[in-house]
Amino acid sequence: MKDIKTQFRDLYEEGRLIFDAALAPKTSFKIGGPADVLAIPKTQTELITLLRYAIQNDMRWFILGAGSNLLIPDKGIRALVISMEAFTKITKDENFISAYAGVKLSALSEYAQQEGLAGLEFAHGIPGSVGGAVFMNAGAYGGEIKDVLYCSKCLSPELESLNSLSPILHVKTAEHEFAYRSSALQKKNMIHLSSVFRLSHDDPEAIKARMEEYDRQRNEKQPMALPSAGSVFKRPEGHYTGKLIDDCGLRGYRIGDAAISDKHCGFIVNLGEATAKDVKDLIKLVQDTVFTKYGIRLEPELRIIPEE
Repeated sequence: MKDIKTQFRDLYEEGRLIFDAALAPKTSFKIGGPADVLAIPKTQTELITLLRYAIQNDMRWFILGAGSNLLIPDKGIRALVISMEAFTKITKDENFISAYAGVKLSALSEYAQQEGLAGLEFAHGIPGSVGGAVFMNAGAYGGEIKDVLYCSKCLSPELESLNSLSPILHVKTAEHEFAYRSSALQKKNMIHLSSVFRLSHDDPEAIKARMEEYDRQRNEKQPMALPSAGSVFKRPEGHYTGKLIDDCGLRGYRIGDAAISDKHCGFIVNLGEATAKDVKDLIKLVQDTVFTKYGIRLEPELRIIPEE
């Protein structure tokens, strides 16, 4: 690790290369151990250079977005963790908005609303970033990223591609291969840089009213006051996950400080000192219980980082 400090001295001196870095505060679950090293690049050149370094030195690497759909192991991540938090540029051209990977969905939807552009209202209350939202095809209240996405810029994590004269890949709408909480970015392990969204003109006050209504519904039905990672499981076709879990008598069930939310059974909340093991044990219990009663195997939507 000393070599990476020497290689990226400017980042280290600016506090953007941090050793034994706490990751739990960077996740919405507030769970998990530290990273061996955390890097916070500000430019695409810095990002590409960090990736090249990791690959050339056989170093495990991991891209961190807003950490809103993520469970980090209790022992942390033995890797170079690259945070996209500094990639926050937003621009507009007529009814197209371009946003970088680190832009929060709430900030993006508010920007669109102020510009009188509709289509991102559903995303206002999703506690994630643009990169994670495109990666997962995030959605809520009948809307999904695939409905408004026009194109993206990505990187392929292969040394040959990163060393090429044009390492940035331009991904067209259809090439994202969007499905329910899935995309080509996941399947091909691509790194999201930015996306362009095609929106429609509307009255800013009308857009704001829809956003406020979605926020009201979220606050009424979801456990917004406690740390969580949103919906833990994908919705099985023809069923509602929360109802399946509730009908199994698991509302409020807890292991350690991880608990099935009393407010929405599709959420697992951190009551204070929950560990990743608590959450994983609770996920398995829910899966086994629902499968035993209904023959339905719930698939996690939560991204669980495996321990080494």
